[in-house]
Amino acid sequence: MAAKNFSSFIKTSIKSSVKTTCPYCGVGCGMLLSPNPTMQSGWDLSGDKTHPANFGRLCVKGASAAETLGFEGRLLSPQINGQEADWETALNEVAGRFKKIIDQYGPESVAFYVSGQLLTEDYYVANKLMKGFIGSANIDTNSRLCMASAVVGYKRAFGSDSVPCSYEDLEQAELITLVGSNTAWAHPIVYQRIAAAKKANPQMKVVVVDPRRTATCDLADLHLAIKPGMDAALFNGLLAYFSEHGEIDVDFVARHCNGFAEALDAARQQADIQELAELCDLAVEDLHQWFEWCLQSPKMLTLYSQGVNQSTSGVDKSNAIINCHLATGRIGKVGCGPFSITGQPNAMGGREVGGLANQLAAHMDFTSEESIDRVARFWQAQNMATQDGLKAVDMFDAIAAGKIKAIWIMNTNPVVSMPDADRVRQALLDCETVVVSDCMAQTDTTEVADILLPALTWGETDGSVTNSDRTISMQRAFISGPEQSRADWWMICEVAKRMGFGEAFEYRHPVEIFREHAALSAFENDETGTIRDFNLAALTDISLDDYLTFPPTPWPIVDKDARGKPLGTPRLFCDGQFFTSDRKARFIAITPRAPQSSPNPQYPFVLNTGRVRDQWHTMTRTAKTPKLMTHVAEPFVAIHPQDAEEKGLTNGGLARVFNDLGELILRVECQASQRRGGLFVPMHWNRQYASHANVDRLVAARVDPLSGQPESKHAVVAVEAYHSSWKGFVLSRDSLEQAFLEGLYWSRITGEQFQRYEVEAQDRSARSWMDCLQSAMNGNDSTDWLRYVDETEGVFRLAMLQNGKLQLAVFVSKDKLPERRWVGQCFSQEVLSERDRRFLLAGKLSGAKDAGKTICSCFGVGLNTILEAIETQSLTSVEEIGKALKAGTNCGSCLPELTEILQSQYHELRA
Repeated sequence: MAAKNFSSFIKTSIKSSVKTTCPYCGVGCGMLLSPNPTMQSGWDLSGDKTHPANFGRLCVKGASAAETLGFEGRLLSPQINGQEADWETALNEVAGRFKKIIDQYGPESVAFYVSGQLLTEDYYVANKLMKGFIGSANIDTNSRLCMASAVVGYKRAFGSDSVPCSYEDLEQAELITLVGSNTAWAHPIVYQRIAAAKKANPQMKVVVVDPRRTATCDLADLHLAIKPGMDAALFNGLLAYFSEHGEIDVDFVARHCNGFAEALDAARQQADIQELAELCDLAVEDLHQWFEWCLQSPKMLTLYSQGVNQSTSGVDKSNAIINCHLATGRIGKVGCGPFSITGQPNAMGGREVGGLANQLAAHMDFTSEESIDRVARFWQAQNMATQDGLKAVDMFDAIAAGKIKAIWIMNTNPVVSMPDADRVRQALLDCETVVVSDCMAQTDTTEVADILLPALTWGETDGSVTNSDRTISMQRAFISGPEQSRADWWMICEVAKRMGFGEAFEYRHPVEIFREHAALSAFENDETGTIRDFNLAALTDISLDDYLTFPPTPWPIVDKDARGKPLGTPRLFCDGQFFTSDRKARFIAITPRAPQSSPNPQYPFVLNTGRVRDQWHTMTRTAKTPKLMTHVAEPFVAIHPQDAEEKGLTNGGLARVFNDLGELILRVECQASQRRGGLFVPMHWNRQYASHANVDRLVAARVDPLSGQPESKHAVVAVEAYHSSWKGFVLSRDSLEQAFLEGLYWSRITGEQFQRYEVEAQDRSARSWMDCLQSAMNGNDSTDWLRYVDETEGVFRLAMLQNGKLQLAVFVSKDKLPERRWVGQCFSQEVLSERDRRFLLAGKLSGAKDAGKTICSCFGVGLNTILEAIETQSLTSVEEIGKALKAGTNCGSCLPELTEILQSQYHELRA
C-alpha cells in the first residue's frame, strides 16, 4: 500500500480520541485529542493523564497547540526558483543538482542541516542517506545549538550519551539545583512537577544558579546569581567541599570510576570558599548554605540546560557537574543524578540516530573503525563515511567559503537561530543550491531557498520522539495535511531513489523505518560485539498495530514481560556499570575557563539570550496563536534600572543594541532582577515579525572546541537610546506589505481577526506615511474612511471600513496612544457601532478599563485586573487569585508570575 494512501487509511479509522505528544520542548508531554466540530480547530485538546512526563499537565503553548492547526501561511506546493512545480519535477531537480555537484566536487561538497523537531524516522533516513550512501558526514542538526555540550560531557564521563535520570526523580529528590535554566518558562511542566513535589514535601530544597532572577526563582529557597560563565568553578568548589567534609563515596569511586585524584587536584584550585565567592560574585553565606545543603542531601538532583551548554566551555561545565555526582555516588539511584534537560521535542531522538555530524547511528561514532564497519555492513552501505563531518558553525562557514555547494535544510530556520546570523543568510544567498523543506511558506530561511518542498507537520504524520529522560513517545496523525505536502521521510527516500540508492530506501510506512532503527541499535550489541547503552532489541519486530499504539517507554528496551509488552529502563547505572572499555566512569579534571568574549570600553555589556514563556523557537507555530502573543507582544531588551538611567533609556522606550556584527532596536524593559552590566534579549523574533530583533545577529560564532556548540549566552554589546520622532500602531485584517514598513521600527503581533503592527520612526514623515498607506488600500463603493489630522500636535488617526466592518485602524502620536485591546475588539463587530466610530476618531477608550499586560494567556487576565483584585478583595494566595479571576487555573504557566506579583504587593504594603 502506498504511503499516502496508508496514511489516509489510518486517519479515517480514527473514531474517537487520539493520544499524541506535544510538538514543543523536550519535556515530551502526552496529549489527548478528541474530535469536536464546534471547535475552530475541530479538536478538543487536553493533557494525557497516563503519560509519565506530564500526567495530564500542559503548559500554555501545549494547551494551545490545536489552535495552530490549519493551512494559513503554509507552503502548499513544491517550488523551484519561485515557480510552482509538481513533485516529480521537484524531486528530480533536487536529486539532479546534488548528483551533479557530487560528481564534480565530491561528497564533501554537499550537506544536510536538520532539526530536533523532525521525527526519529525522518532523522534516521536523512542520516542514512548522507553517511551511508552519499558518503559524507556533513549532516548536522539545530540540536547542536542546544545540547551538544551535554552530549560530549556524558560521553566523556560515561562512555556514552546516557542521561542517567528519570522525571520520577523530581518527586524523590531532597535537593534540586537548577543550573542555567529558566525552567518555569522553558520547561514549564518540569517546573510544575518540582513545585508540586515541594508542596508535598516542604523539606525539599530548590536552588537556582542563574545570573538573572527569573520566574523559576520564585520557587527557590536560594538564588545564586552567579557571574556569567563561572559554573565550572562553582562545581569544582563543591567537589572540593565534598572532599574536605568526608562526603566522597570512596568505595563507589574505587570500584566504578577512574581519574578521581586528578579531578580533585584540579577542583582544589577553587577550595577557598571566600575566593570562590569573589570569583563567582556571590555572597559567602549563600555559597556556604548551598554547599551545606548538598552535603546533607544524598538525593541530590542537578538539572542543567542552555546556561551551561551554550558556552565555549560548556562541556567542561557539564563534566564539573557530573564529577560531583560520581564522587558522592549520587548516580543510578532514586532522586539523584546529573540531568540535562533538552530544548526540542526530539533532540534526544536525533542523538539516537546519529543526527550530529560527529556521530554514526545508534550511539556509535567515527572514533571506532569497528563501529564504522558495523554500520556499513548493517546498511549494506555503498559509500560509508569514515570521519566526522562539519558541525553547524563550520558547515555554514564552508558554505560561505564555497566549499559546500548544495545544502538541504529540513524543518529549521538557521537564518534566525545560527550565530552571526547575517553572515549565515549571505552564505545561503551565495550558495549554488539551497533546498528547504518546511511546512511554512514564509520564514527567514525559505526566503533564501532555490527549491522549496512542502512538509507535513505535527498532527499530520506518524512517528516517534524521545524526550529528555529517554522516554520514546509517538506523535500521531489525526488530520490530513495540505494535498501537496509530504512527510520528511518520504521526501528523503524519494530523492535517495533518484540518486540511485533505491534498494536501501524502499520504505512504505514509518513503522518499517522504526524497525530498522531498532534492529541497528541491537546489531552486535552484546558480549560478542560492543555493549552499547542505546538498545531497542525488544522492538525490532514491532507490528503496525503495536507501533501505532506504542505507549511511552524509556530506553533501553531490551526485554518483554510475560504478555510480550516491551519493558523500558527508567534509570541507568544502577549496577555501577558504565559504557567505557573497562565499564568504569571517568572523572574529568576541569580547569575553568572564562567566556571568550569579555566586556570592554567599546562594548561594556554582556548580552544573554533565551526564551520567553509563550513563544517557541522562531515563532513559526506559536505566533499563529493570538493568545500566545499577548504575554510578551514585542521583542525587548531587559536591563537593570540603574544601567538604563545611566544610558538614558526609559522603560517602554526603544534602545539600540549593537556590536561589530550588527544592531537591534528593541523595547526597553527595566528589570531589577537583571544583573548590572547585563542585558537579556529573547531569541524568538525574526524578519517576519520585527524589523531589527534577530538577536543572533549579535552573537559571534565562537564555539566549544569539543562540542561545537556556540556561546549564545555571552555576547558583548553596547546600548544606547533610540529616539523616534513619532510612534503609532496599525491594526489590519491583512498583513501590511513590506514597502509600508521600510525605514521604520516595527513589530508584528497576531491578533483575533487582525495583524497588529507597533511602529516608530526617526526620519520618515508620519503624514506622508499615513497618506501612502491610505492611497494603497483598495477602496470601493462600500469603503468608508474615518480620518483625523492634527499637524501641530503630531496626532493622526485613520480607519477604513467596508460595508460597515472595520478593516484598518491607524493611530499615530508623539505621546500617548489608545489602549490596543479595545481597538482590537472593534474588529469582532460585523458592523462597527456609531459609538465606537466616534471613539475611534477621537482616539479614546469606550469606557473600558486597561487590563494591562497579559499575565494569564489562557483566560486573558491582565496585570491591572490582578492588582485591582488583590487590593479590593484582599487576595493573599495564587489559589485565591484563581478563584476570583481563573488566572493560573488551567495550564499553570503563569503561576510563577502570580507568585511574584503577590510578593511585590506584599512588600509594597509592608513598606
